[in-house]
Amino acid sequence: MAQSSGLAVLAVCFLARVATGLELSVNDHTADFSLSTSPDRSISLSCLVQNSSQDEELLWYRGDGQVNLKDGNKVNISNVCISPVTVSDNGVTFTCRLARDRSVKVSVTLDVQFRPQLSGEESLQVEEDKDVTLSCNSKSNPQAQATWYKNNSILTLEQSRYKLYQTSEVFQLQITKAQKSDNGTYTCVLQSQWGEDRKDFHLTVEDKRPVFPKEAIIAAVVVIALTILFGIVARKDKIFKCFKRSNETAL
Repeated sequence: MAQSSGLAVLAVCFLARVATGLELSVNDHTADFSLSTSPDRSISLSCLVQNSSQDEELLWYRGDGQVNLKDGNKVNISNVCISPVTVSDNGVTFTCRLARDRSVKVSVTLDVQFRPQLSGEESLQVEEDKDVTLSCNSKSNPQAQATWYKNNSILTLEQSRYKLYQTSEVFQLQITKAQKSDNGTYTCVLQSQWGEDRKDFHLTVEDKRPVFPKEAIIAAVVVIALTILFGIVARKDKIFKCFKRSNETAL
């Protein structure tokens, strides 16, 4: 019986909303939408109650968190300002809801467009036969096209030793068991709607350092320690005589 009453209330609310045509709009949009912008700009979102016969309280959410609105900015019309827009705002959704019926809502998702932050150069040294990874920040929106160059020519990938790794934020070249032939300048080039961004990596492959086995080092230390110990034992009589003389009292 209680469940039937709840369903009846919901039905009445739904019918009342349909009958009055009550709805919300954000920046003249009555349905969810995406808003393109760029960093360092300011944008204003205005939520308006339409076709209501009474005052309506509005709520704003940033993602899942409720925005703290000032008095006078809650009834029938409510505005929020994002200033300045940052890269971290990309993909964030702002939602305006009707306080008494939060299913009545309009959401706007920010599409913050920005170029890759890539420039300068870096010098790297790696020992021969060791692995090395060249990494450049490729984060941008929309995502840039990435290419690796070596000494100003498109890098020919050796399947057995060169590996590429790319996400929405990083573009990497991994060289396995570096050889002297890998010496040179590697360039990460990102092509986007803003143009071309690049970063140079000057790679030097150094000679392999001699490796001493741990067992040999340990054995040498033991031999030296025993030699010193045997030397002390062999000269103990002289050492004790010297010690005794140093403790004699002169008359």
